[in-house]
Amino acid sequence: MLLFTPELCGRRDPYLVLDSVLDSVDVVQVRPKPAGSDEPCAARDAREACLRVIELLGRRPDLEVLVIVDDRVDVALDLAEAGCDGVHLGQDDCPSALAREILGPSALIGLSTHDAAQIGAAWDLPVDYLGFGPVHATATKGRSQGLGPEAAWIASAAARLPVFPIGGIDATNAADLSRIGRAAVGSAILGADQPDRAARELRALLAG
Repeated sequence: MLLFTPELCGRRDPYLVLDSVLDSVDVVQVRPKPAGSDEPCAARDAREACLRVIELLGRRPDLEVLVIVDDRVDVALDLAEAGCDGVHLGQDDCPSALAREILGPSALIGLSTHDAAQIGAAWDLPVDYLGFGPVHATATKGRSQGLGPEAAWIASAAARLPVFPIGGIDATNAADLSRIGRAAVGSAILGADQPDRAARELRALLAG
């Protein structure tokens, strides 16, 4: 899962960077907000970014890449017919039960989790996958300490849903998550000198 935060691309055109890595990702989570911010994306920014991502994928019919928007249930609903597949929610965002009621049964809903209690609570929630972390320290979220890959292994084993470890994951540590086989990554791809190469390398490391 690529955490598509345009700001992480530096001075490069973020949509050219995104186009270069699409062959190596399965899901694009659109999150146009400053790195380290826990505030929800602005609806207009989220909608515009989502539309551009959807349009970009429309020119790549060979790919089957899902598009979800961070935080914004309203944007996910507005763009459902255009090609937005769902929404990713934090613990303090719209309750997942309400999001499911609004978006319907076919929408993809993800939920961030940070400890065993939240993993356990997710068993009773109408969500499709979980994020878990931060696994490592991450400047993007302003976390100076991570939970470690072992915590991610335990979370993945305990959850009834697919788990995407998140936080500080890059080529130096992605292999530690190969038993899970997936991760959510932003800066290690978008901020790389060669984003396409970084994305391929991370995918290979996660695949073991």
